Amino acid sequence: MSGTTTQPTVRMDRTLPIRVELRRQLLRRRTQVAFGLIAALPVILWFAFTVAPAGPPSGSLNLVDLAKSSGGNFAVFALFASASFLLVVVVALFFGDTVAAEASWSSLRYLLAAPIPRARLVRQKAIVAAVLSFAAIVLLPVVALVVGSIAYGVGDLVSPTGESLSFWTGAGRVLLGAVYLFLYLGWVAGLALLLSVSTDAPLGAVGGTVMVAIVSQILDQITALEGLRDYLPTHYGTAWANLLATDVDWDTMTRGVFSSLIYAAVLGGLAVWRFTRKDITS
Repeated sequence: MSGTTTQPTVRMDRTLPIRVELRRQLLRRRTQVAFGLIAALPVILWFAFTVAPAGPPSGSLNLVDLAKSSGGNFAVFALFASASFLLVVVVALFFGDTVAAEASWSSLRYLLAAPIPRARLVRQKAIVAAVLSFAAIVLLPVVALVVGSIAYGVGDLVSPTGESLSFWTGAGRVLLGAVYLFLYLGWVAGLALLLSVSTDAPLGAVGGTVMVAIVSQILDQITALEGLRDYLPTHYGTAWANLLATDVDWDTMTRGVFSSLIYAAVLGGLAVWRFTRKDITS
């Protein structure tokens, strides 16, 4: 018999399984706090509507007035109130913190020494971040529909233009709106991931992404920019409101999804390129 021992071979395509990384992220306090805040937001909104004094009657209905008319309208208001900032922060948190946190804990070099190929590590972490982001975005309208239905009933969803949808049709449109927002926020995911692999400060990656979103929203309000606004990543952020109409106009939402996916592909590709060439031993 030979005295030599055979070293076990490492399957690179099996390192850092999705289930392992997902479990690691679900056990993190920031994930639990993020989901807790998302689930609590509809309850907070309902409480705010309950304790707020009734204002003087106005000539036209606004989103706040409509929010108290049915569970569907309440869910629509919850999405409108959170889409431009809260959901941006949530997606930026999941993607911007994922690699930078490992670097700040000095555990990144040990993951790569496992050995886990760098491109695979970024991919696995991005997939888990996308799963968490999708779950958080969909959780918001689901909880809002439940809370709103209990508080305001299951009447028709009425849009500010006066068009109405039955409760179940409206609920489906609201959930479809959440799916659109997930796809639209792909540009946030790509930028946050790029910043995450470029720094060992998670707060910098998350904060930088949110700052870009705020600046883009401000620029989008400048009408003098005319057609240039179409190229801003936040320009199609409210396109999902077309789903509230009886006859849905898919053109704007299609443009929004296409624009976001282009941004996500370019920024995500840059993130992988940057990380595969980065010195992580310093």
